Amino acid sequence: MNLYNIKHPTEQVSFAQAVRQGLGKDQGLFFPETIPHLNNIDELLALPLVERSQKILGALIGDEIPTDKLNAMIENAFTFPAPVAKVADNIYALELFHGPTLAFKDFGGRFMAQALATVRGDGKITILTATSGDTGAAVAHAFYGLENIEVVILYPKGKISPLQEKLFCTLGGNIRTVAINADFDACQALVKQAFDDETLRQTIGLNSANSINISRLLAQVCYYFEAAAQLTAEQRQNLVVSVPSGNFGNLTAGLIAKTLGLPIKRFIASTNANDTVPRYLQTGEWQPHATVATLSNAMDVSRPNNWPRVEELFKRNGWSLSDLGSGALNDAQTETALKAQYAQGYLCEPHGAIAYQVLSEQLQAGETGLFLCTAHPAKFKESVERILDIELPLPEALDKHNKLPLLSDEMEADFVALRAYLLK
Repeated sequence: MNLYNIKHPTEQVSFAQAVRQGLGKDQGLFFPETIPHLNNIDELLALPLVERSQKILGALIGDEIPTDKLNAMIENAFTFPAPVAKVADNIYALELFHGPTLAFKDFGGRFMAQALATVRGDGKITILTATSGDTGAAVAHAFYGLENIEVVILYPKGKISPLQEKLFCTLGGNIRTVAINADFDACQALVKQAFDDETLRQTIGLNSANSINISRLLAQVCYYFEAAAQLTAEQRQNLVVSVPSGNFGNLTAGLIAKTLGLPIKRFIASTNANDTVPRYLQTGEWQPHATVATLSNAMDVSRPNNWPRVEELFKRNGWSLSDLGSGALNDAQTETALKAQYAQGYLCEPHGAIAYQVLSEQLQAGETGLFLCTAHPAKFKESVERILDIELPLPEALDKHNKLPLLSDEMEADFVALRAYLLK
């Protein structure tokens, strides 16, 4: 598999290099040079999740990793289901919260850990990543206890849910967590500064586990196929998918699935008040505002890192960005949407509620709608209980971590301090 740096197309790397390196020159994102078109979609959709994913990722990655080794990586990573649930007439939820950390990022995080363990070579590796909520837990649990791999996770202090924080800040061992006194974009900026420091990169073997790492992105392609497999052939012909969008890795994965040949009619990018992309699609002006804290904190991103990959896919496929739907909800509208879902008998959380509501408003006659449920409602226990006036029991995966003490360090958004921390 050959990949190129979107900012500097002459910088070309293999899949293994892209996994190890994370980012290219000038923080450029790596992207596949070619994406095959699969002609046997119906045959693929008839297969179980793991077997189908082995064929999809095999077609994308090619023969760089021996088939038996790649198949084992996928089998070890995808150990949980992604069921589709009916929510309303012609509207379905793809539930991506049945993994060990109860969020969609378990798919990408676990596959990346398998990939890095396979292609790492010699020497120490330090995973440095920023999280607005769920990435931290997925990465921490995927890499916990792996030999010679150190993980450092930055997150905005006080801006993720207490249960999200407990899930990844109580592990210790090779997992270090740092609460930054700033917002997610500041955490992301610190990660980028670290990758621009060549000496630091070489000294500690720096790598990123955010959705900017191509291995995570490719893993996410697989659950779009899994969703389609659970719908009828007729429903698949007019399928509209609403994606709760923060850093836009999830939407990018869906667009790759469509490029491979999965019959998705159109996508909708659903955001909260951090609505840089919906405004851009309406005006053509890229004008990020300051990031604001919302109920749907994993989407509190005003400068989405994966957006260049979205534009690259539209350009390469000859698609028009005017065909990409979008919408944004504020917190009051999110609460209303969550209540509407619950009244129909479906318990969700703020991110999924936004994707559901925007989809409901834009779905046309004869279309089948699918929205992504990216996290278990219990991860947002306080807000969901308040909004719906219910009591939510904690799943065992959350309950055991909720009883443990936080092990996080605290730091200002200061790269000099972070650099020293990484080197110690």
